[in-house]
Amino acid sequence: MSGATYAAAGVDIEAGDRAVELMKEWVAKTRRPEVLGGIGGFAGLFDASALKAYDRPLLATSTDGVGTKVAIAQRMDRHDTIGRDLVGMVVDDLVVCGAEPLFMTDYIATGKVVPEVIAGIVKGIAEGCVLAGCALVGGETAEHPGLLKPGEYDVAGAGTGVVEADKVLGAERVREGDVLVAMASSGAHSNGYSLLRHVFFDVAGWELDRDVPEFGRTLGEELLEPTRIYSLDCLALIEAAEVHAISHITGGGVAANIARIIPAGLEARLDRGTWTPPAVFGTVGALGGVATLELEKTLNMGVGMVAVLPAASVDPALALLNARGLPSWVCGEVVASEGAVTVGGAKGGDGAASLHGDYAG
Repeated sequence: MSGATYAAAGVDIEAGDRAVELMKEWVAKTRRPEVLGGIGGFAGLFDASALKAYDRPLLATSTDGVGTKVAIAQRMDRHDTIGRDLVGMVVDDLVVCGAEPLFMTDYIATGKVVPEVIAGIVKGIAEGCVLAGCALVGGETAEHPGLLKPGEYDVAGAGTGVVEADKVLGAERVREGDVLVAMASSGAHSNGYSLLRHVFFDVAGWELDRDVPEFGRTLGEELLEPTRIYSLDCLALIEAAEVHAISHITGGGVAANIARIIPAGLEARLDRGTWTPPAVFGTVGALGGVATLELEKTLNMGVGMVAVLPAASVDPALALLNARGLPSWVCGEVVASEGAVTVGGAKGGDGAASLHGDYAG
């Protein structure tokens, strides 16, 4: 009688090794000059001597996942886009303080390692890192039989960036009279998928292969649309114009995330009439009977980033962003708070933000 083995317990080391071999070419595409060595070491190495050019470099760090959007990727058996969502969630939390993303690491937990699936996930992460201008310096793939089923996985990542101390963006720079410039999202990004899945699958009974004329594609294709990555656009904006603060519109919606970058005594007033949310938001509202305020507390409603700038910077900012292929528009202004009903910073912050009027179109 043979003894117990790791493989018999559900962990396939050889499959993990094969996954590493398949992902190497994609990781190599993210390489920056500061990166030392390749994947396979116990830690990724990044040459910090590049920071000597800064007077007072501040390191920024962020970590995140993509939530239940992974369930859509698994149901569709398409795994090469979810990594871009992961990168977007991490690096765009770095750039809002003005930091340039330098490198990322990832973590993938799965019930059973299927090398091609893991390589597909890492391919997406690598493509996202290229879009963000940062390196993928390492990661971990863990097989968790008994905790996750075969075919199930979750992903998480962490990133590090750098910003000059006197160039950090934030609420302390925001002034009354500043203007809010919205940058379009590519769709639902990676937030609110528990609500989306509940409405589309449980309430409406739709299938992922359902063709939806309003979307111009299937439901699955709409829901799996990768998160737009704004890092290089925002860095270019910061270089070309005066920017006081930037808000990444993630969980909690537009108002709650903008409130995080507004100082006490001021309020960001947004005009819904300046944009038309993509069809997916109106559709989920209509199918599920979801009130507009509930949608706005959960989803980005078509806005992925919002920059706060002085009025003199607005025209050059819009010209730059739209020239880079990023649809952008003035969506509101910063005013003195008058005690109106507003949304405070649910995730922190002392300011407030409010949405007014009806959406265009």
